[in-house]
Amino acid sequence: MGWRDVLTEVILANTLKTLVLGAAAAGLAVLAAWPAAAEQMGGSSAAASCFFVTQWQGWRAASPDVIYIRVGVNDIYRLELSTPSASVLQANMHLVNEVRGSNSICSPVDFDLQISDQHGFREPLIVKSMTKLSPQEAAALPAKFKP
Repeated sequence: MGWRDVLTEVILANTLKTLVLGAAAAGLAVLAAWPAAAEQMGGSSAAASCFFVTQWQGWRAASPDVIYIRVGVNDIYRLELSTPSASVLQANMHLVNEVRGSNSICSPVDFDLQISDQHGFREPLIVKSMTKLSPQEAAALPAKFKP
């Protein structure tokens, strides 16, 4: 093995080491930024706020821009809409969520909501924030707003 072969192996080993360390540093940066990104998307942590669409049990509107949804038996989420809609307060309206891709909801951008009447009219609703209520907050909700 000549000096050129040894030099080539040293350069390749150092290049590989640099690439591995760079990838590890990038991965750590993403993990460090994850909690801040989850907070900006409307939840304190993504894992604590996620649920599957199939767990969604019902909904009630508290005002034109606030909807409460029941997830499973005990969890209630408050959804704030970016634009108020008087339709959410009307009787015989249905809340429709189009699932595109994953069936888990972890942030407001995972919703594709529409309010629909019995005749097929649909109005899009954009979720601005999603907050999981504590058991105490859920218990304090007036009965007419509990889903």
